[in-house]
Amino acid sequence: MTSEFWHGLKSGTDIRGVAVDGLEDMKLDLSDKVIERVISAFVYWLCEDKGYSADNLVISIGRDSRITGEHILSLSADTMSRFGVKVFNCGLASTPSMFMTTVDGGCDAAIMVTASHHPYYKNGLKFFLKNTGGLEGSDIAKILSYAESGDACKALSGGSITPLNYMECYCDRLRKYICSEVAAEDYEHPLKGMKIAVDAGNGAGGFYATDVLKPLGADISGSCFLNPDGMFPNHIPNPENKDAMRAISRAVVDNSCDLGVIFDTDVDRGAAVDYNGNEISRNRLVALASAIALENNPGATIVTDSITSDGLSFFIETVLGGKHHRFKRGYKNVINESLRLNSIGVDSPLAIETSGHAAMKDNYFLDDGAYLCTKIIIMAVKLRNQGKTLNDILKDLPEPAEAEEYRIKITTPDFKAYGNNVIEGLIKYAGENNITVVPNNYEGVRLSFNKDNGDGWCLLRLSVHDPIMPLNIESNSKGGVNEIIKRIKPYLSGCDKLDLINLF
Repeated sequence: MTSEFWHGLKSGTDIRGVAVDGLEDMKLDLSDKVIERVISAFVYWLCEDKGYSADNLVISIGRDSRITGEHILSLSADTMSRFGVKVFNCGLASTPSMFMTTVDGGCDAAIMVTASHHPYYKNGLKFFLKNTGGLEGSDIAKILSYAESGDACKALSGGSITPLNYMECYCDRLRKYICSEVAAEDYEHPLKGMKIAVDAGNGAGGFYATDVLKPLGADISGSCFLNPDGMFPNHIPNPENKDAMRAISRAVVDNSCDLGVIFDTDVDRGAAVDYNGNEISRNRLVALASAIALENNPGATIVTDSITSDGLSFFIETVLGGKHHRFKRGYKNVINESLRLNSIGVDSPLAIETSGHAAMKDNYFLDDGAYLCTKIIIMAVKLRNQGKTLNDILKDLPEPAEAEEYRIKITTPDFKAYGNNVIEGLIKYAGENNITVVPNNYEGVRLSFNKDNGDGWCLLRLSVHDPIMPLNIESNSKGGVNEIIKRIKPYLSGCDKLDLINLF
């Protein structure tokens, strides 16, 4: 196996690859041999780089509903136990719950077998450490280098594999939080009279309906796709997917629900829809989460990804009285930036991406879709008691007339260098053509256009992982997106390694 192969398994701060063998035009990445070497390397890294002793390590491992998840979990647990590690097998679980085993479950580290929203034939591994949370990209690179070299600890006796249903503890924590925050007269049933639909997309999130909401008195009869099915037969479990959002919107409207929530496969992302089936996702989700975070942290700073709208900045800063710090895409990027701000004395209670990743200061800065939706439900109940809805919170959020995202393929192997050159060239082109380059931008190039030239903005950036340049465009006027495209078309047309077929 070559360095290129091992490097290809790195997906930001995760490890991902094809896990189903025998598919046409797809080579198996996560073979048993590869899984064993990666898990062995993770244990070796914990000992070599973090100072643990393998026979004193306690590591939990869980999985989502993917068809290869159970096998990879079992193989990983067996591999760790051979080094003397005490392993807790948590079975079907959510990514946030696996992190929490390092907070109050007595585990030194945790592993989640998941590939998030990716197709059924992929799978992967996420890693967490006690006190520090999810691993950084540099940590993953080091683990993969150990895996490539075959580095491993010595086999030791004394390892064990013990079943642990930690999801019971995780759900109990959420239920208690809702009870204490709502403080209803019927304390144990704060959601009585609320009809809430949950769409788990056949991932791991069905527990939220049956084990969190229902015991608190909520009517969950409008819920859909709660049963785990790793083939994802109904829609991709992804709050950014249009079919997925249409499904939860339809469930809410057809069943006359007060609210709907939806999760990705491993429940580290979430979104919502209101009683009319209107989406509370992307900028609307960021706006609502910001309102929740700033309620007890007036004037604080909200960290978001780079593609949030100008209207959101107005909402956070003018309507809510907070500060908007637009940063880079990537959930670890926004989390780390929020942590950095807090470390220098800047109050930042929320780091959130438009994708649905949201990490809150009062929840260990863990990106947790279930916790985000819990916060939303608590606010919905409180507003309901005042005769209001979530829409009353969002009514002052300016919405663009048009919004589009184009994913432009880069057709050269050295895509990062080429993409960066494209960005630098666009900055130069903007300066030569009286187009405003937005200052203090941390990713790609963001351009602003006045009312006569598109009435909005665009952001061109490099994808975090793939040979893609996403181009986000928003306009406050009908037809404005096309006007903005016309302004940048002369430049992009000259970039011969960009596939512009979906743009022009």
